[in-house]
Amino acid sequence: MRGRTHGVKRPADPVGACARVPPPVTDATAPARSSGRGATLVALGILASRVMGLVRQRVFAHYLSTSALAGAFTAALRIPNVLQNLFGEGVLSASFIPVYARLLGEGRREDADRVAGAVFGLLSLLVAVLVALGIFAAPWIVGVVVGGFAETGPAAFAKAVQLTRILFPSTGLLVLSAWCLGVLNSHRKFFLSYAAPVVWNLAQIAVLLVAGPRVDEDRLTTLLAWGVVAGSALQLLVQLPVLWPLLGRFRPSLETTSAAMRAVLKGFLPILVARGVVQVSALVDTYYASLISPETVAVLGYTQLLALLPVSLFGMSVSAAELPELARETALGPEAAERLRKRIDRGLERIAFFVVPSAVAFLLLGDVLGGLLFQTGKFDAADTRWLWYLLMGSAVGLVAGTLGRLYASAFYALQDARTPLLFASIRVVLSAVLAYVSVRYGPGWFGVPVEIGAVGITATTGFAAWLEYLLLRLALARRIGRTGIPTRRLAWFWGSALAAGTLALIGKVWLTTRAGPAPALARFWGSQVLPAPALSPLLVAGLLVPVFGGVYLGLTALGGASQLRTVLSRLRA
Repeated sequence: MRGRTHGVKRPADPVGACARVPPPVTDATAPARSSGRGATLVALGILASRVMGLVRQRVFAHYLSTSALAGAFTAALRIPNVLQNLFGEGVLSASFIPVYARLLGEGRREDADRVAGAVFGLLSLLVAVLVALGIFAAPWIVGVVVGGFAETGPAAFAKAVQLTRILFPSTGLLVLSAWCLGVLNSHRKFFLSYAAPVVWNLAQIAVLLVAGPRVDEDRLTTLLAWGVVAGSALQLLVQLPVLWPLLGRFRPSLETTSAAMRAVLKGFLPILVARGVVQVSALVDTYYASLISPETVAVLGYTQLLALLPVSLFGMSVSAAELPELARETALGPEAAERLRKRIDRGLERIAFFVVPSAVAFLLLGDVLGGLLFQTGKFDAADTRWLWYLLMGSAVGLVAGTLGRLYASAFYALQDARTPLLFASIRVVLSAVLAYVSVRYGPGWFGVPVEIGAVGITATTGFAAWLEYLLLRLALARRIGRTGIPTRRLAWFWGSALAAGTLALIGKVWLTTRAGPAPALARFWGSQVLPAPALSPLLVAGLLVPVFGGVYLGLTALGGASQLRTVLSRLRA
């Protein structure tokens, strides 16, 4: 029966000694508060930043397309971003937020302020050292991340080193911005910190629009790197007016001896390693792409940006809003396990409602979406076709990877970082082995060009994500009981998405028969199969995307899904 532990004794308190009689409930600390509106606000903030990110990348594509310099910039930006993701939002969300939110929930504001100050001080010291080391060691770091450039693009390698040195200071600024996010989320101020990257993107767009028509590609990438640094500073500054009144008696310090700080630090190292494993996966993907060509690194960058959109909008938004609430729920004693299961089940269904059609759209309509977002200027239909192939691979594990984020958040709320670390390590090792085989041997086995081997990078990552998802789900079931989306509901989501995608694909075929295939496709492999029509990508997307979305929403509504109505009602609330 759903919700039981099937022979495993249910613990009275999932977090052991941390359980206690909850303090008097106030509006600010009520543990039963729904996180649905918080998830909606997170999603809106992420939507604003992601839309602006897509605008930035479209302007980037217009001037740089999939050139070797575009690959160099993508690789250089990847390196400091990995450190920002590692020491910033990822670790803070899993180690700082549960402790800080628990203190707030218990009414211990002074203790919470001291924890915030100590985390800020320690984090500032850490990133200062890392930035200095990164600038000094840039050639060695680039050699590890895109070592293939040494053979496939020596000029791109040298440019990546130069850009990495410029970009590294942005890492420290973005990590401190992530600290702001942790404080704001714990106070249920969800929108601003996730919308703040809008200014980061705007700074780069301004550089591209002003300098793009006036300088060559080499100079443009250098100026764009400085634009990234300026945008990082702006992203931090825009959060301060809302953040500062929430900090109370905030004082930066390097204190590590209090019980609360020991709890933060106890979770920090295993979570750092767990997040590091995830970031290693991204770096391995970039390294394998560099073995093919710098241009492949550029295309992989476009693919990952687009594939991350549903993960961020729906997986990250729900997981980020649930984490403080899950942490509060764990203080409720015997009721905690049941309440955790209910929260997780609701979150999983909200995520699947949006991510399932995203995966189907990547698989069947990836060229339509890629053309809509990136096909302009130097980025032509052949580049879009290449992008579609990689998106097909991304579709394999999109649902599993997104749902897995919520399960990992549940373990972090239970102050267990080791279980997600173990399963993430298994996923990374498996995907690294499979991706290497696909890049080195896949093109020969299947008789395709070497550039198509990059599809194996995204597809094998997806296969490994399914394994990680299943392991997380089974392990959590042993802790709090079985969770998951009802099979019938999930099947209806998939069936509705496939029906909508098939209908839109038929529409694309009809448009191609009427207008003919796009001429630029002739220079890329496989262009004779389901070619894009020789029409404006904006027009094609304008005709087909509403068909896909309308049919999916209509069919899921017939099946009783209420997620969209719930989101709209929260926006009106």
